[in-house]
Amino acid sequence: MNRLKRITLLSTPLFFHIGVAWAQSGESHASQPNIVYIMADDLGIGDLGCYGQRFIKTPGIDKLAANGVRFAQHYAGCTVSAPSRCSLMTGKHTGHSFIRGNKGVVMEDGNKFDYPLADGEVTVGEILKRHDYATACVGKWGMGGPNSEGHPNKQGFDYFFGYLGQGNAHRYYPQFLYENNTRIDLDKKTYSHDLIMDKALDFIEKNVGNPFFLYLSPTIPHADLILPDGQLGEYDGMFDEKPFSGRGYTAQPKPRATFAAMISRLDLDVQRVVDLLKKKGILENTIVVFTSDNGTHKEGGHDPEAFDSNGAFRGYKRDLYEGGIRTPFIVQWPEKIQPGSVSFHVSAFWDFLPTVCDLINEPVPTDVDGVSYLSELSGDGEQKKHDYLYWEFHEQGGKQAVLKDNWKLIRLHVDNPSKSYFELYNLNADPSEQMNVVSQYPEKVKYLSSLLDKAHTHSVLYPFKYEE
Repeated sequence: MNRLKRITLLSTPLFFHIGVAWAQSGESHASQPNIVYIMADDLGIGDLGCYGQRFIKTPGIDKLAANGVRFAQHYAGCTVSAPSRCSLMTGKHTGHSFIRGNKGVVMEDGNKFDYPLADGEVTVGEILKRHDYATACVGKWGMGGPNSEGHPNKQGFDYFFGYLGQGNAHRYYPQFLYENNTRIDLDKKTYSHDLIMDKALDFIEKNVGNPFFLYLSPTIPHADLILPDGQLGEYDGMFDEKPFSGRGYTAQPKPRATFAAMISRLDLDVQRVVDLLKKKGILENTIVVFTSDNGTHKEGGHDPEAFDSNGAFRGYKRDLYEGGIRTPFIVQWPEKIQPGSVSFHVSAFWDFLPTVCDLINEPVPTDVDGVSYLSELSGDGEQKKHDYLYWEFHEQGGKQAVLKDNWKLIRLHVDNPSKSYFELYNLNADPSEQMNVVSQYPEKVKYLSSLLDKAHTHSVLYPFKYEE
């Protein structure tokens, strides 16, 4: 059991054994666990009380951690939205995934949406549908517009409500949202987050008697920084403000108070989800996950330094330093996970799909990069570890990173090999990545750079410039 490295050791049954028991005993679908996967947008690991936040109150999410397991080293699929979400849904890191960057296409209606996920990709939604789960994505999708092959209704989700495209998701008072393939005109008069939460809670209400998977992806706290009038609460006047003029986003005279209030608003809605599950008598048999799609942003007037939004880590959204990719990750499943646990298992978004496969006794697709973390959640059985983790990013000159045994190599300016260079960090001794030791360990650099090359496969859609 020493592999666990836990503050609290777990002793409850292994999820995989539970899944096998269902398959062998022929019990009703009602015994299968529900899954509610909540993914915030651009939330930093340091923005939550349970990860060290001092100013913003997040009692609901902190309680989720107190009643479950909190991961110390969990990583997003990428440092921006679309590829990170693709990694989560398909179990592949960005060296192999179909979507590797934010890439827009104009659809038939004249609006710009994200490049669609290919029909041949297998998603978590599709896998759960095979086991008669009701499935919904509510919030932000970002992998295909209306009627495209990447639309969530064509990727394993019975129901969708929210933003199909990321550009539209920058506004909390949007002109429209989508319900499945139907455009819902809002005329910029309705706060979108309220509608998203109403639809998510309604989906739970309607599926109490059936196993369900709710992928809830609200856009808080992505910029714009804005709330309905009068909802800053206790944060109004708490901070020295630096008004935001509105370049690229809505002007905001009180960005710090607004950012804090938005996160507390999200926290309250997480608690609403848990309260509804408890009221309906299904909390004990529901896995609730909370995370963020990437690290904290520096947009719309948000000052991450004012809140230590990236915690002890260097970097932000669009960086492959820890602050851009290390995310909060909390899992609660009453009576199956020991409350108050902390895990040091190194895991990533692309592990979710194989974890779900183990949970429902479904063979894991052979082309995924993920490793199931069910053993780590339960404390039973031998937890398999990654050989290494890999990321690539196709903006700002191109970036790659590989992590093995907590040695992390970053390659910058990948697009131009003549200008490309490496940085090397030991996260055990230097988690904030302040000491670049690239010149001190040439053999380590050589080996890790070979892993960078091994992990990356050429993509026609998302090539580095030297590959074009």
